[in-house]
Amino acid sequence: MKIRMVDVGKQRIRVAVWPPDRQGGTPLLLINGIGGSIEVLRPFAEQLPDTEVIAFDAPGTGASATPVMPLRMGGFAKLVAGMLTQLGYGQVDVLGVSWGGALAQQFAHSFPGRCRRLILAATSTGMFAVPGDLRALWKLMSSSRFNDAESIVKHAGTIYGGVFRKNPEYARQHMSEIVPPHTLGYLGQMYAIWGWTSVHWLFTVKQPTLIMVGSDDPLVPAVNGKIMKALIPNAELVELDCGHLFLVTQAEMAVPIIRRFLDEHRGTAAQPALLPVAYPR
Repeated sequence: MKIRMVDVGKQRIRVAVWPPDRQGGTPLLLINGIGGSIEVLRPFAEQLPDTEVIAFDAPGTGASATPVMPLRMGGFAKLVAGMLTQLGYGQVDVLGVSWGGALAQQFAHSFPGRCRRLILAATSTGMFAVPGDLRALWKLMSSSRFNDAESIVKHAGTIYGGVFRKNPEYARQHMSEIVPPHTLGYLGQMYAIWGWTSVHWLFTVKQPTLIMVGSDDPLVPAVNGKIMKALIPNAELVELDCGHLFLVTQAEMAVPIIRRFLDEHRGTAAQPALLPVAYPR
C-alpha cells in the first residue's frame, strides 16, 4: 500500500494505492462507509492482488482535512473526480459500501465516462429507501462510537448484524482498524446524504452494476437491493448470508463474486482522456 496526500482545489485528501501484481485492467476505486478511513477496507483491498486498488479518506475522516464548508453528494462526486485527475486516472471501476454506495451512485451518474463498472454494497437509494432498524440507525448517528471500543463490542450486533451478533471479537478487531473521524467531518458526511436520493435518476445509470446485500443487515434491509435492481437497467443482485460489513468480516464470500464481475470483458473499455473538473470550494 502506497500512501500520499493529494490537493484537490483547497481540499487535502489522503489516498492509498495498492499496485497490482500484473499490469493492465481497470483500477478499482473503493469508497468507504460513513466515518470510515482507509484502514477499514485495507484487508479487503489486499485480497485483490491482481487489481490496482485506490482508496481515500473522505474529508474529515482519517488524515484528510475537514472542509471549511460542508459538501452535498454532488460536491463529493466532483471532489472524487478531481482526485482521480490529480492522480492521473481516467476511467475506473467503482465499489461503494453503505454511505460510500450513495456516493458511488452519484459519481456514476455525474461522471458516467469515468465509471466503467459499478459495485454497490450494503447501500440504498437514500431518501425513499426502506429504512433500517431504528435502534441501529440511532447508534449510527453519533461519531462517538468510534472512540469507545467496549461500546462498539456491546452494540455491534445491533448496528451491523451478521457475525457481530455472536462473536464480539470481530467487533474488537474492527475497532483496531479504525481511525476515528473528526466530529465535523462525520457531521459533514451526514449532511451530504441528508435528503439525498437517487431514485429519480437511477434509471439513467447505464454501467454494468453489481448490487450486493446482506440478509441480516440492520442498517440497510436487503429489500433495498431489489429496489435498486429494478431501477438500474443493467444490474444484477447478489444476496449474502451476512450482515452490513460483509466486505470486512466475510470477504472470502464477497471477493470471488466481485472478481468474476470485474473480470467480465476486462480491458475492453477504452480509457477516456482526463477531464477538467470544477473543484468544490
